[in-house]
Amino acid sequence: MNTSSLPLQPFKSLSPGVFRASTIVFDSYEDFVGRKSRQPDGFSYGVTGTPTNRELEAKIAALEGARHCVVTPSGQAALVASVLPFVSAGDHVLVSDACYGGLKAFAHQWLTRLSVEVGVYPANAGAEIESYVKPNTRMICLESPGTITMEMPDVPAIVAVAKRHGIMTMMDNTWASPLAFKPIEHGVDLSIEAATKFFGGHSDLLMGSISTSNTSFYEQLREAQATIGLAVSADDCFLALRGLETFKLRFDMQSASTMKVVRWLQAHPLVAEMLFAPLETDPGHAIWRRDFKGSGCLFSFVLNTGSEQALSAFFNALKLFSIGASWGGTHSLIAFYPASLQKGRKFATTDQPVIRVSVGLEDPDHLIADLDQGLAHYASHLSTGR
Repeated sequence: MNTSSLPLQPFKSLSPGVFRASTIVFDSYEDFVGRKSRQPDGFSYGVTGTPTNRELEAKIAALEGARHCVVTPSGQAALVASVLPFVSAGDHVLVSDACYGGLKAFAHQWLTRLSVEVGVYPANAGAEIESYVKPNTRMICLESPGTITMEMPDVPAIVAVAKRHGIMTMMDNTWASPLAFKPIEHGVDLSIEAATKFFGGHSDLLMGSISTSNTSFYEQLREAQATIGLAVSADDCFLALRGLETFKLRFDMQSASTMKVVRWLQAHPLVAEMLFAPLETDPGHAIWRRDFKGSGCLFSFVLNTGSEQALSAFFNALKLFSIGASWGGTHSLIAFYPASLQKGRKFATTDQPVIRVSVGLEDPDHLIADLDQGLAHYASHLSTGR
């Protein structure tokens, strides 16, 4: 049959289109000459995205309760891009003592080389952060809870101090995600997510996002994306868009499973301390209960003191938990952070080795059984003194 004479049928799909492009073409000389005026929302070159990127950015902004969003190639890229465009030589930046290691390294090893002064404040700070503010403080970097050790800062109190002094705020909100906490609604200027984690959800992409309701900040972020070259592929945006379809289902199930695993560990005689604000015994529980609407899938704990051999026996005995540093995906992960890492901090809340767990979608009873047999191996080395 000759199909060329048939009318073109409309195309509709539940799946977003993937627009791959490096070069954007223009209809006229005038359009090309004025291409920069298309930004921050429009398209001028592939580095700042295609319609696939914009669809993802719009969905993330809606989740965050923000007006704008820029996606970046990784969570670390989002953290760097949320600071670098807004600080200059002579400025002072405050970072949490328990912030993500990549941000800490960027601040202390890179910003300082650009003559930006970096200060550190306690990870569980509130209004007392005012004592760390200087006349040249330009930005406060928040994370709630703190990476690894899970301290819970009082975000609204810190934001109130920042606003009194005209200081920008950015917050790594990856632990809670916008489902449990919306930094923009609490007055934070920039909300950062490692979309690698919950948004992607399947441990198969790297991505970050920066959301804001300040149009001027958004314009600077888009310009930074173009200048630094923070391009995100349309294919990765497609994966994140697909991940968002099941995001709430995964988040709710992982949160429920996490509480079951946490309660079991809390009662285990070998566990010395749980680091998880949703627990009633946690020092940050009151703040979490006041501000947050979910508990997520990530927590840490400290074991009764044991040898290196005991720790090795525990980790190597695990069957369901994979050993890895990321989190938020469908598969459960476990990671180890030595005591030296905590002792090197300025305001450490523990001087012990920390074990961090990300609960996936496996049956929580199976995960508990896996931890149980791992802890049995740990205990056997304690009894022999090895």
